[in-house]
Amino acid sequence: MDIDNIYALIEQDMQDVNACIRARLHSEVVLINQIGHYIVNSGGKRLRPVLHLLCAGALGYGGRQHIDIAAIIEFIHTATLLHDDVVDASELRRGQETANELWGNEASVLVGDFLYSRAFQMMVSVGSMRVMEILAEATNTIAEGEVRQLLNVHDPNTSEERYMDVIRGKTAKLFESAGRLAAVLAAQDHDVEEAMASYGMHLGSAFQLIDDVLDYGDSSADIGKNIGDDLAEGKPTLPLIYTIQHGSPEQAALVRRAIEEGGLDLIEEVKAAIESTGAIDYTARFAREEADRAKSALAGIPASEYKDALLALADFAVNRAY
Repeated sequence: MDIDNIYALIEQDMQDVNACIRARLHSEVVLINQIGHYIVNSGGKRLRPVLHLLCAGALGYGGRQHIDIAAIIEFIHTATLLHDDVVDASELRRGQETANELWGNEASVLVGDFLYSRAFQMMVSVGSMRVMEILAEATNTIAEGEVRQLLNVHDPNTSEERYMDVIRGKTAKLFESAGRLAAVLAAQDHDVEEAMASYGMHLGSAFQLIDDVLDYGDSSADIGKNIGDDLAEGKPTLPLIYTIQHGSPEQAALVRRAIEEGGLDLIEEVKAAIESTGAIDYTARFAREEADRAKSALAGIPASEYKDALLALADFAVNRAY
């Protein structure tokens, strides 16, 4: 099953999610409509809503609340993107100019706040304290992950453990919540809830690790970002951390300097050091291990085309080129 088959399986649900997103994006403030629609419709893969819909299908959920929750998850994710791009001073996302580049930092931050608050309005309408608890905790954990990442910027002493803490908070937590919420909606027991949460957490980790690999690829055209963005911002991602730990003293010193200074003046030398130490292969292997853990978490879930799609989604996360 390839990515097109995965999306085809939930095509109607995704249409309903997109309709819900468009309806709930509406505001009497024109600028909110402009920026909200721009960022939501900018070509994202909607992986977190897709994960939630597939998990709900795999657990036999027959209601409609998964549509609202999938939209809530996308709103939370989109709000984090708006804020991230301001913090990182990013100019490009998904091959398009960022909202902050077009409308300015102030508008981007405030529309991100609108999306967060609209998400919480929608949580209330679901009418489940458990759903609110999971999403409130996730939002808080994501914010903590963002702050942890900020503390790591320009710090070449960042350890692999510290970096994985950032990934699991900043990226994987919303994947984890998407899986857990499907089990809650389907009234599954604790073991199933934990299995779906584990699937999401490991999938999200794998997805971010491959993003780290792609940051040192050959072309920005396929992934919709500038190559070396993380290095330019002084972010010590796993390929850089591995190179410091396993490269020669000269290579370690080079990468440490690049992280401390930021920018792209040393990008070619850093790429050469990363490649020669096997840092890219190490990071990709780590990602595959995370994807395998995600698939293993589904062992107790009954066979179905939705389960097949979840297994295929884990493979897509680590085999993609964008």
